[in-house]
Amino acid sequence: MTGKRTRSFKCAVHHRDREVSSENDFHLLIQEPPVFRKMVRIIADEFLTEERDRKYYADHYTCCPPPLFVIFVTLLELSFFTYYTVVMGEVNPSGPVPIDSIFIYRPDKRAEVWRFLFYMVLHAGWLHLLFNLLVQVLVGLPLEMVHGSLRIGVVYMAGVLAGSLGTSVFDTDVYLVGASGGVYALLAAHLANVLLNYNNMEFGIVRLIGIFIVASADVGFAIYDRYASEQLGPPVSYVAHLTGALAGLTIGLLVLKNFEQKLHEQLMWWVALGVYAACTIFAILFNVSNPEP
Repeated sequence: MTGKRTRSFKCAVHHRDREVSSENDFHLLIQEPPVFRKMVRIIADEFLTEERDRKYYADHYTCCPPPLFVIFVTLLELSFFTYYTVVMGEVNPSGPVPIDSIFIYRPDKRAEVWRFLFYMVLHAGWLHLLFNLLVQVLVGLPLEMVHGSLRIGVVYMAGVLAGSLGTSVFDTDVYLVGASGGVYALLAAHLANVLLNYNNMEFGIVRLIGIFIVASADVGFAIYDRYASEQLGPPVSYVAHLTGALAGLTIGLLVLKNFEQKLHEQLMWWVALGVYAACTIFAILFNVSNPEP
């Protein structure tokens, strides 16, 4: 076969796949992919475990609908922080905490049920805000691009709710601000995916170690701030980090599943659902029977 015929044959094959229309367009096949496609491929490699799924995602992702949930939550939390900074007239790495806000979770205001969710829009200082925003953008945004806004929204809000419910049960005398419950739910959901598939992921062990180091450092700082440091205001709980992570592990197994679910994964699905449902119902009943400390 001549080179011309070989080229025509290749063009016909790719025309079937709608990649080229004529031999004059054949040069398109050897062009470098655009920046957006490179980013999508990196996300597929980082957050999907099967090569077939990675290739399908990289070839078909169109950013439609766009990943709006994490962007919206990030801008909302940043707006509230800016507002309260202006109103209170000061800002520092660990405060001040807007304890009179109608959104903060307070143990003496548990009858106002919206506080169990809306405390997430407040933060105790710019360091607290910066960590949460960085993690939810660097982890949550790619997860949302892969799994969709609805699933990531469910994981995030489940972590926020678990954070306040867990605090109301295990650390009853503290105030609660920040989106750490939702952020740790995202981290734990990604961790669950890595734990189940680290053998198929590049640098899987390194990722596990990295996630554990980052999470342990932040939780350790929260515990130190809760018990060892000088309290300049009402104590702020660290329990939300742990219960939010538990919610992420369980809900992550429910909604961030693989494309092909095996029998043992179906069993794990039901176990995860049972654990989250049991913990949530217990915490709700505890608050109903103990409306105020």
